[in-house]
Amino acid sequence: MNDEIDSRHGVQSLEIGMSILRAMVDGQRSMMLKDIAAAADMPPSKAHRYLVSLIRAGLVEQDPMSSRYDLGPFALNVGLVALDRLDRVRLGLNVIAELRDEINQTTALAVWGDKGPVVVRWERPRRPITVNVITGTVLDLLSSATGRIFAAWMPRKVVAPLLAAELKAADLPAELRSKAAVEAMLAGIRAQGFASTEGFHRVRGVAAVAAPVFNFRNEITMALVAVGVQGMFDMGAEGELVQRVRHHAAALSLRLGATGEPKPPQ
Repeated sequence: MNDEIDSRHGVQSLEIGMSILRAMVDGQRSMMLKDIAAAADMPPSKAHRYLVSLIRAGLVEQDPMSSRYDLGPFALNVGLVALDRLDRVRLGLNVIAELRDEINQTTALAVWGDKGPVVVRWERPRRPITVNVITGTVLDLLSSATGRIFAAWMPRKVVAPLLAAELKAADLPAELRSKAAVEAMLAGIRAQGFASTEGFHRVRGVAAVAAPVFNFRNEITMALVAVGVQGMFDMGAEGELVQRVRHHAAALSLRLGATGEPKPPQ
């Protein structure tokens, strides 16, 4: 059958071209023609014809020195746009529900809003005593674990005015009443990969752990948080709760395309 003939379900030639692209994606590296053909289950001569068209479309490029083929600039652009259009909040909601089931504590998802971190959803655990989180709440940067996460990784020009305003508040604890002390705390959060608060000044008797979620640009896009009654869970860095929160945040970051080290704030 001619490759260009339409079938009932679409254009066969396009499907063949996509099978070649899929083989190259699965290969996870630049590939020789014979390897692409074998992975796509077709003769090298046929694979070569399709590769020529894919190169013209910008979906594939060939290294003139090694003759190897790899994904081209347009393919990369398509991937980045697809990642950017992922419904990050929907994915995050699934994650906090799963995390809640694992740790049986209140979990929440927060994103950056116009005035700081905003809680977009929370999940109630199966416990007689729980901590409720109000959807739509705007969190302080210094008095909440979630706020500290965003303050640690958001661009400095974005968080600097909010931090300056909070530093003027009379109810800050002594250890956070200077810019140098705040910067030291945020550096520690970036180093350990999570933030926590316990029995803090704003909401006494409440403990919280939060971890950052990064996008394909390796920039913070959301935060996962577990909240409970002070003393009811292990706040240690090696404790199960902290490890589960960090694990789910890292897994969601990978789902959103994050690779390598997160971008430090500029």
